[in-house]
Amino acid sequence: MGKSLWRRYLDYPVLWKILWGLILGAIFGLIAGHYGYAGAVKTYIKPFGDLFVRLLKMLVMPIVLASLVVGAASISPARLGRVGVKIVVYYLVTSAFAVFFGLIVGRIFAVGTGIHLGTGEGKAIEANPPSLVQTLLNIVPTNPFASLAKGEVLPVIFFAIILGIAITYLINKNDERLKAAGTTLLRFFDGLAEAMYIIVAGVMQYAPIGVFALIAYVMAEYGVNVVGPLAKVVLAVYVGLTLQVLLVYFVLLKVFGIDPLKFIKKAKDAMITAFVTRSSSGTLPVTMRVADEEMGVDKGIYSFTLPLGATINMDGTALYQGVTVLFVANAIGHPLTLGQQLTVVLTAVLASIGTAGVPGAGAIMLAMVLQSVGLELTAGSPVALAYAMILGIDAILDMGRTMVNVTGDLAGTTIVAKTEGELDESKW
Repeated sequence: MGKSLWRRYLDYPVLWKILWGLILGAIFGLIAGHYGYAGAVKTYIKPFGDLFVRLLKMLVMPIVLASLVVGAASISPARLGRVGVKIVVYYLVTSAFAVFFGLIVGRIFAVGTGIHLGTGEGKAIEANPPSLVQTLLNIVPTNPFASLAKGEVLPVIFFAIILGIAITYLINKNDERLKAAGTTLLRFFDGLAEAMYIIVAGVMQYAPIGVFALIAYVMAEYGVNVVGPLAKVVLAVYVGLTLQVLLVYFVLLKVFGIDPLKFIKKAKDAMITAFVTRSSSGTLPVTMRVADEEMGVDKGIYSFTLPLGATINMDGTALYQGVTVLFVANAIGHPLTLGQQLTVVLTAVLASIGTAGVPGAGAIMLAMVLQSVGLELTAGSPVALAYAMILGIDAILDMGRTMVNVTGDLAGTTIVAKTEGELDESKW
């Protein structure tokens, strides 16, 4: 009987488990706070949430290194011709626009203001964050292994991308020894990445308990004052995602002579699938079918651009980073400086290269982006509490951002095919 119940728990969608954890934790916390048991919640319940935060921190650096190496290595030098350059530039530029829109709507909606989580325990933010120039210099690590150990995000991103590209060149060498060495390295990092995704899946099974504990503490301590700010985050993210589609994808499609409304009509199957599954990789078979049958893109184009996009193009996720980092910073009373916001843009764009196309991966990357601007995800700190609040509604945000991720992949693929004369015009 116990095994049957455990199996039922594992089979129940994580999306709903986290939402139930959020709802039940909020109710429990409100009741406990109302009857004066906030201290007991902090002592006996909150540690289960702190454990969840520690598990997430454990995952960040290994995932960053492994997934970025594999993502960068997926760009074969043999295919880095016109198509490769065009699609990579498109992915990076649209991701930059996305995180920029995220910061803009986050500021307009003033996400996170009015919560006042305070400074609390643990390190919340660096007292004197480095200047933008120093941050750019610090991207190049003097010792990448030391950067890994210290959790320095940008240097690890830089090293992982360079290493991934170098591995690709090894694999494409004529020397069999070098080719074998490159293949072995790629398999190692690919295996490490896949192993980390399995651990992520396991941690996400614990997520409902962690969310319950942390939200219960927040509600017991601060009451209903946090409900409005969370609704504001959801609205801000979806407004930003809409702007990304209308002002970036639609404009680019129009510039290259493609009807945006026809594009959306043809892309709807992939968009709906992405919204429901919350997985760019899981949607890939549908996305490729849409590109082939509905849009008339040549297989030589979409077989390269779409898998690459599912790996490195995460516009919706980048936009989400912009909004939620502002939420966390404002919630703890440390608004980001202009230099820190530019660092968020840079880190989120680079991080999108390694964001795995699986449900919930954006939440892991959010922890990485927070670290890049000195918002340390320390157990017991206000940063951890604000992060847990975001995680409680992450599934709602994940549906929209995954749909935009896939829409961006299809838009870029269609544009590149059009410029290469590889688009079947009869389908348009």
